Amino acid sequence: MPRRDIDITVPDLTGKRALVTGASDGMGLGMAQRLAAAGAEVVMPVRNPAKGEAAVAQIRRSVPNARLSLRSLDLSSLTSVAALGDTLRQEGEPFHLLINNAGVMMPPYRQTTEDGFELQFGTNHLGHFALVGHLLPLLSAGRARVTSQISVAARQGSINWDDLNWERSYQGMRAYGQSKIAFGLFGLELERRSRANGWGITSNLSHPGVAPTSLLAARPEIGRDSERLNIRGIRFLSARGIILGTIETAKLPALMAATDPATEPGALYSPSGFGNLGGPPTEQKLYSTLRSPEEAARVWEASERLTETVFSAV
Repeated sequence: MPRRDIDITVPDLTGKRALVTGASDGMGLGMAQRLAAAGAEVVMPVRNPAKGEAAVAQIRRSVPNARLSLRSLDLSSLTSVAALGDTLRQEGEPFHLLINNAGVMMPPYRQTTEDGFELQFGTNHLGHFALVGHLLPLLSAGRARVTSQISVAARQGSINWDDLNWERSYQGMRAYGQSKIAFGLFGLELERRSRANGWGITSNLSHPGVAPTSLLAARPEIGRDSERLNIRGIRFLSARGIILGTIETAKLPALMAATDPATEPGALYSPSGFGNLGGPPTEQKLYSTLRSPEEAARVWEASERLTETVFSAV
């Protein structure tokens, strides 16, 4: 049977303001609930308003006094990202925590974002890159911790520099891996640039291991009308506590990375079990794909150019 005793302590977050992407279901919803229970005000930017309202109602059933705020965000649209950034900057309230959690994985065929980027690269990496850029003044004002959720898929592969958008030879899993490698390199470069430029924020990485989350479930919005066969195997193993994690444990590495005062900037947090697929969260060695500052700087510069995002803390 799966272990039910795996958990972490989230410290008191009274007076803190947090933003969690992908908070309308799955791991993101669980993160938002735990942050709210710890006293944080949680901003929940969602693509689907109905799912967002249902998520708010679910959280309030267990945390009646939760301070929650729904906002509109489609990470596959740079216009939507900029609009949210404009709104939040006009409000002027600092953020103390940002968990970049939302993502898409392996659509059934190559798709592109509103801006013409391969869907996984554009959503998982470029959308979040632009979001952090737009929110940088608020993150800097709050001396925020930014946690970016990558994947075990970032353990191998590389950035396809000759064809970033996979226009010539699309391979869904490799494109997904690229999106998470790029995102991880961004998170590490964000930490370096914050120190160099005095932005006052800290940045680290997390990954959830493998669990039966919504990533591989039916996702009509990306053309997947039925769940992938491999999620059935993942559910089977997860339900029996074999190697993999659960939806409940999968959220813990990001929560630890984002809230534990002992976690380190520029570090990666993941499950500690076999292959880092399940188990209690812990710090782990950075994947070899993430260790090159030169590659990280190249990803940053390409992302600035592609998204036309300028990082300024004022």
